Amino acid sequence: MANLKSSIKRIRTSRRKAAYNQITRSTARTYIRKARQLIKEGNLEEAQTVVYLAIQALDKAAQKGVIHHNNASRRKSRLVKALNQAMSA
Repeated sequence: MANLKSSIKRIRTSRRKAAYNQITRSTARTYIRKARQLIKEGNLEEAQTVVYLAIQALDKAAQKGVIHHNNASRRKSRLVKALNQAMSA
């Protein structure tokens, strides 16, 4: 356990930020999971809307610094690529 007052405060703030980041990260992962499931099932109309929501969630997470912007771009690219392949098939 930390002894210094500043260390105690840093632990408190880092836990608060970690919880906040977890919410943002979890939201993005949920949308990605839903989109991949809908693509797999072949429900492409609904998958398009969920992919759009997933892209928004990834952009928001990258903007807030929860994930790196290249990480967000890579995930968006893979998601859209999977959707486009399913639509062309």
